[in-house]
Amino acid sequence: MNVKPNSITPKPVPEDQLLDQALRPKTFEEYIGQNRIKENLKVVIGAAKKRKEPIEHLLLHGPSGLGKTTLAYLIAKELGASIKITSGTALEKAGDVGSILTGLNDGDVLFIDEVHRLNKMVEEVIYPAMENFKLDIVIGKGNSAKTLQIDLPRFTLIAATTKISLLSAPFRSRFGANFRLDFYKDEDIEKIIGRSANLLDIKIDKPAIKIVAASSRFTPRVANRLLKRVRDYAQMKDKDYVNETLATESLKLLEIDHKGLEETDRKILLAIAEKFDGGPVGLKSIAAAISEEEGTIEDVYEPYLMQMGFLSRTPKGRIITTGGLKHLGLPTKETLL
Repeated sequence: MNVKPNSITPKPVPEDQLLDQALRPKTFEEYIGQNRIKENLKVVIGAAKKRKEPIEHLLLHGPSGLGKTTLAYLIAKELGASIKITSGTALEKAGDVGSILTGLNDGDVLFIDEVHRLNKMVEEVIYPAMENFKLDIVIGKGNSAKTLQIDLPRFTLIAATTKISLLSAPFRSRFGANFRLDFYKDEDIEKIIGRSANLLDIKIDKPAIKIVAASSRFTPRVANRLLKRVRDYAQMKDKDYVNETLATESLKLLEIDHKGLEETDRKILLAIAEKFDGGPVGLKSIAAAISEEEGTIEDVYEPYLMQMGFLSRTPKGRIITTGGLKHLGLPTKETLL
């Protein structure tokens, strides 16, 4: 089994999903980080409860693994509502949307993950459902076509996306509020690792927690996954306590460095530095140079490299920064002078 991609990529992995469910916060108090968003959501939810109305439709956006799905669960729980979960890729036809919407009850929450993947036809069906709680069904074709309108329950749509720029302006405007989830601070990641360790009954000291947190790419999902890989390593070494040495050894085995960069991150930076003279270079060229998909580079690796200041996007293409060169141990302009 190839462990490395499962360890650092912030996309869900089937083998870890049961544990991820167990680690998911059950209340806003247990949800660590994103304090500004939590405070705003408490106001939105509290006011809606006082009016005895469903809350407005919400749009959550930001990089993968930061807790968008968890927030949707918590919002539904705070409202005392049932939640129906689907994704943009699963809603291929207007009929798919219709069957889900007509199956909802008043006050229910519909969560659509990766909503930017909805096709235009499905999006247009959702517009009247969001605004007027009505579903328009077209019967027949051509001049004989008729529109049948069905009343829908007053539901709340919570949509999540990693690419808000791909949503059309009319669609974005139909959300009452949108919140961007940012990368987490190191201290929040350390708290998340400590909480997860308690839930998983993993004995780990504070220096080890700091090492895992520093390699977690400011992302809770990655932090939890690395914690599980560190636990696996400790068990294979017949150790019942994770210390600084064990944490360092396990991350080294995974080829993850002290800044959270793994093999593909380094390949990207090295390709720009050595094959393209530091850039600027296009995404297609980078993908071809390291034999990786463009979408994976853009969605999984680039956001973190940019957050760390190792890579920069310019109108002409990607360039490696001085910080990126220093991290790889390569000469910079200053050292060449």
